[in-house]
Amino acid sequence: MNKPVLDPCCGSRMFWFDKADERAIFGDIRSERHELKDASSKGGSRQLVIHPDLQLDFCQLPFPDEQFHLVVFDPPHLVHNGSHSWLAKKYGKLGTAWRDDVRCGFAECFRVLKPFGTLIFKWSEADVKVSELLMLTEEKPLIGNRYGKRSQSHWLVFMKPGREAHSE
Repeated sequence: MNKPVLDPCCGSRMFWFDKADERAIFGDIRSERHELKDASSKGGSRQLVIHPDLQLDFCQLPFPDEQFHLVVFDPPHLVHNGSHSWLAKKYGKLGTAWRDDVRCGFAECFRVLKPFGTLIFKWSEADVKVSELLMLTEEKPLIGNRYGKRSQSHWLVFMKPGREAHSE
């Protein structure tokens, strides 16, 4: 699979325009299907399908260094929700070692990113503030944006330094 884009926490690919985009490898630790109650759907429920191209752990990405031009890192952001809640089914859930998980996720995503490659990071502040997350990586975002009714979701864009920046 030699593709330019990696999404190592794809979930149900909610924000992708093309959920089968040929340029991307879709990975996730989960592969599952759930029927969720939804009063706005015909029959009162809808299917949530998490079906990655590769089942993988974002802390141990099975790719060589500097393979991707773009990495989309949207890890689970819930810490306090029950593991069987519909939010946890939809977005996944972090464990008690979430800081270590996110720290190693950032490190792995930057490892597989080419020099001057772009990492797009999405996070919801439902349980953990973005400021806490940014302490888990040495890399600094270029730009970011809050959105949503309560401005709890953030999109941040990072650019991996070039080789000359690492050798200084």
